[in-house]
Amino acid sequence: MKRFAVIGGDSRQARLCGLLAQDGHQVSAFALERCSLPPQVELCASVREACGAADCVVLPMPVSREQGMLNAPLAREGLPVSDVFAGIEAGTLVCGGAVDAQTGRLAQEQGIRLVDYLAREELAVSNAVPTAEGAIQIAMQELPITIHQSRCLIIGNGRISKALQPRLQGLGADVAVAARKLHDLAWVRAAGSRPVRFSELENQLGGFDILFNTAPALVLGKPQLRRISKDALIIDLASRPGGTDFAAAR
Repeated sequence: MKRFAVIGGDSRQARLCGLLAQDGHQVSAFALERCSLPPQVELCASVREACGAADCVVLPMPVSREQGMLNAPLAREGLPVSDVFAGIEAGTLVCGGAVDAQTGRLAQEQGIRLVDYLAREELAVSNAVPTAEGAIQIAMQELPITIHQSRCLIIGNGRISKALQPRLQGLGADVAVAARKLHDLAWVRAAGSRPVRFSELENQLGGFDILFNTAPALVLGKPQLRRISKDALIIDLASRPGGTDFAAAR
């Protein structure tokens, strides 16, 4: 039996508390005040109280939001990640998802052993499915057209792209995928989508209704955005800061 401290996050972390408790572990929680937790989970008044004597501290995915704040939509008030780390004893195993460079440096400075659980391939692949579904939901909500017969471009051919392609095709979309590597382009063609070389991407941007970016680099800067139809929708799914120049887009 281990002692887990679950700090911040959304309904996934609340669900995790219950699963850990069902397995017989001791579970304490903080920054989850606005949700219903199982009675065997101890809701604490501070990070230090929750993490005291914990074998493992579990942080959300992603760990942080803007300005270094903990990703904690179910907390009563905002909490800087630095304050969370200050309440954890050095050497404690801490697990968080999608750890950015700033959070990683902060943990290292405070002697905290931080493991990114999104680095596990099986979790990253599983996480691509709700990401793809959510992206399609956003497209349906934001556009006055159907996904059926819409012209969709996916930039990048990673996990999220591979999850998006069959779902868009299943809804009748005309799907193209931009990738750099020849073997990725071959897999795109084999999956029934139209391959687009990155070297040809800029000249083709104006022909799409929906653009899903999954590339974690600036691929849609001001020159590229000028070529995109004003009626098109860009959904950026890449890790922060994304692959779109949002200021230029505005």
